[in-house]
Amino acid sequence: MSQSGPLKRTPLHALHQELGARLVPFAGYEMPVQYPTGILAEHAHTRSAAGLFDVSHMGQVRLTAKPGHSAAKALETLVPGDIVGLLPGQQRYTQFTNPHGGILDDLMVTSTGDHLLLVVNAACKDADLAHIQKHLSATCEIEPMFSRGLLALQGPQASQALARLVPSLATMKFMTGAFVTLDGAQCYVTRSGYTGGDGYEISTPADKAEAIARLLLAQPGVKAIGLGARDSLRLEAGLCLYGHDIDTTTTPIEAGLLWSIGKERRTQGGFPGADVIRRQIAEGAPRKRVGLLPEGKAIAREGAEIALDGKVIGKVTSGGFAPTLGRAVAMGYVEKAPFGDKGPANGTKVDLVVRGKPVPAEIVPMPFVKHAYYRG
Repeated sequence: MSQSGPLKRTPLHALHQELGARLVPFAGYEMPVQYPTGILAEHAHTRSAAGLFDVSHMGQVRLTAKPGHSAAKALETLVPGDIVGLLPGQQRYTQFTNPHGGILDDLMVTSTGDHLLLVVNAACKDADLAHIQKHLSATCEIEPMFSRGLLALQGPQASQALARLVPSLATMKFMTGAFVTLDGAQCYVTRSGYTGGDGYEISTPADKAEAIARLLLAQPGVKAIGLGARDSLRLEAGLCLYGHDIDTTTTPIEAGLLWSIGKERRTQGGFPGADVIRRQIAEGAPRKRVGLLPEGKAIAREGAEIALDGKVIGKVTSGGFAPTLGRAVAMGYVEKAPFGDKGPANGTKVDLVVRGKPVPAEIVPMPFVKHAYYRG
């Protein structure tokens, strides 16, 4: 990712150096891509025990309604998700859309009761903040909290590790959040993450992020994990990466994110691009995000063409090795037209063009690895 000016650092920078991380530029930050054990070991550890990720580069924003207004109603003018229906402590995944129904960014929104907490992508956070300020300043107090720490503790042993410090978090359900005290600091914890497995995201004051990270790393089963394994984990889980699998040219319907659009919002609209999105809900989208299993060991990376009977019908948007499965996987968009009204079916054989050569592949359902969210 191109970068002008010096790279920013998260509150955990010194800890990454101490742990021997290989640091790389990412979204304007110097971030750990891996630690000495390597990406495959880090991936396996997160799937079997607990991995701690530094995601402090993400953008955190607090929205508080001005007198006589509703922050949830205000935010609904920018996103297709049901925000008004959020109860205190509930979290939703949604997207900022543009007038063409394309995705400006995807984000998490949590209601604390008296305000909304937003977490947006690192590379988009300045543009997102400007977008929110332009449209919501009359109705909401907008507080960027870009200096706060954000830690993701993910994996089947995450709840045991965190519950040793805050017992009540053991029974917290997926997509809910609460204020808790960790190491003497007020933090906001949600049971969510980006691996497809169980886990938490912990928002901390900047000056307490390192101490809390050290406290978590001292728990049995917890190890530091870099961005390399974060990417392979989310790919196995079939989760979209902004700027790759979703962007301003893709709609939530094409991306298979209809589930994230509130039922009332599908009929009432009231968000940018609603006409396009509602038409696609009714008539189907012109293309569709699909899972792909290539044969053999060839890895089809982003940009590889997807072909049917020698004709290009789409492109791979994410591809790589899935350590849990021991094989290559990919996802991408294919045109609906060659397949008739219903679009491409699972089991359809296609070719992925890798280094100029066709590699046989099959369209398959996602996720590639079953989700393991804790629903109580």
